[in-house]
Amino acid sequence: MKKNAGLYAVIAAVAIQLTLGIIYIWSVFQTGIADSIFDGDNVAAGLVFSLLLAAFATGSLIGGRLTVRFSVRRVVFIGGIILSIGTFAASFVRPEFGWLLWFTYGVMGGLGMGFTYTTTIAAAQKWYPHKKGFITGIIVAALGFGGVIFTPIIERLIEHFGGFGVGELNTFMVLAAIFLVVCTIGSIFIVEPPEGHMLDKVVVKNNSASTTRSFTTKEMIKTPQFYLLTAAFVVAVIGGLMMIGFARPIAVAKGLESTATIGVLAIALFNSIGRLFWGMISDKIGRNTTLIILLVLSGIMSISVNFVQGYAIYVLIALIGFSFGGILSNFPALTSDLFGAKYMAANYGVILLGFGAGAIISSQIAGHFANLATDDITLMFPAFIIAAGFAAVGVVIMIILRIMAKKSIAK
Repeated sequence: MKKNAGLYAVIAAVAIQLTLGIIYIWSVFQTGIADSIFDGDNVAAGLVFSLLLAAFATGSLIGGRLTVRFSVRRVVFIGGIILSIGTFAASFVRPEFGWLLWFTYGVMGGLGMGFTYTTTIAAAQKWYPHKKGFITGIIVAALGFGGVIFTPIIERLIEHFGGFGVGELNTFMVLAAIFLVVCTIGSIFIVEPPEGHMLDKVVVKNNSASTTRSFTTKEMIKTPQFYLLTAAFVVAVIGGLMMIGFARPIAVAKGLESTATIGVLAIALFNSIGRLFWGMISDKIGRNTTLIILLVLSGIMSISVNFVQGYAIYVLIALIGFSFGGILSNFPALTSDLFGAKYMAANYGVILLGFGAGAIISSQIAGHFANLATDDITLMFPAFIIAAGFAAVGVVIMIILRIMAKKSIAK
């Protein structure tokens, strides 16, 4: 085993996740794509984003399964190629064949991202099993921070290629080149440690009921915890994804068009910070407790969207991003706690299907109300009430998981 191989794997994972962070700034593309490709239909344009996330979840499942047979390095490399080809092909889509954008940037792009996402997290977790929440937080924080880095870059590219409603497709071409270079080079450094690496340093100390046993995917799907965790993922992400997909349009509708990009930057930056912060907190108080806190905060803030006016909306958008980031950093760590680290890439890939389902639900609900709220943003309010209701369901599920964990520990 090469010296510092674990450190190099983490650095490579961070670099790859930074580029994948582009997934969370779809709102920069939303209005322009809706106008230029889908004749102003926000639902059709939002479907690109939801398909991207759904395919992302499916790609994580497939990529995770492939790591059981092939090296992580090879899976990440293949994912980078698929992502690059899909994004490059998206640049040639025209309005008469708008559905191709769903397939290219949506399905192909999402599959490629999924191949690289879970596999890099799982590899890094295995190098540092005693700091699982912290390491996961660093890597997924990079995913969120990528949005901060790429938001101004993408806006400049769109402007360079003709402005909103014109330059989005050529921007896809540039992004394809970035994905190709970073993912293929980064894959060289993504390796896994030998079996049993640092096993003696793993400490079980929280109510997430960590296990030293590693469940195969087939064994995992036979447990009630799997179905509860997946259902919790579905409902937990809806509010955050609504805001990610519509942060810019909401700011514009609130009369802040000249500074609307601040909303995109705010949710991307605090999404990133939240991933690292809540990942570290979860190592102290437990994944389950952390998720309950985050879901309560998410529900309260979703309800608050319609009442906040002026520049305060950016503060609320940032807080929603902060909570959403924490949710996403805790689910992979909780998956490893419950079902072990050995098959984590494959197992989390299955659980990520819940994220994909939540993405489709959120984009369709938000897109529907966004169409109604073209002239009056208050008409979008019911979407966030629904999101708050889903968050409440998530709290109930996490409480049930906590009770089950305590009974398991008692035995």
